[in-house]
Amino acid sequence: MTQAIVAIPETTNNPLVTEGQLLWTSADLELMPDNSNRYEIINGELYVTRAPHNKHQDTCGNFHYELKAWSKVSGLGYAVIGAGLIFGDNDDVIPDVIWMSKEKYAALIDDTGHFRGAPELVIEVLSAGTDNEKCDREVKLKLYSSRGVLEYWIADWQAKQIQVYRRENGILKLEMTLFATDTLTSPLLPDFSCLISQIFE
Repeated sequence: MTQAIVAIPETTNNPLVTEGQLLWTSADLELMPDNSNRYEIINGELYVTRAPHNKHQDTCGNFHYELKAWSKVSGLGYAVIGAGLIFGDNDDVIPDVIWMSKEKYAALIDDTGHFRGAPELVIEVLSAGTDNEKCDREVKLKLYSSRGVLEYWIADWQAKQIQVYRRENGILKLEMTLFATDTLTSPLLPDFSCLISQIFE
């Protein structure tokens, strides 16, 4: 379950204030407990997600496997699972899977192993719950669109379908919805091809 919280711990120094609300920043994440929850900040709001369903994790692993295998053969880039993306002090997220070219990887990775900028491709696998779905379908879609992500795939392991968003006229727009009998390809990934059924095995 995702829960958005707009607040600041009392121990945080110099919190940002917008429209009377205290906003979370990347520095606040250092104060979070080391547990199984995932903490993300989008537009200054803290989103807390509990450990997901095993099928969610299987789906993430299958995406990563297919993209990593293709990347090794093509030599064009890297697939990373559970990577930290820091777009700024108020936007610090952990997508399920990302893919980026070698050039982007070298330019964006920092000394802590996080990426400071947008990869070419971001994948989010839906977790159960209205709040979780709203976060991936609306909040993160808007974030990734505004930050320059070229493609955004939203995978629904329960319905066994993938929505593919591609950048058009400066924003991410829904290009297609793929089902179990379809094949996943991308102009970002020359000759990459994967049956949707393999992703949801």
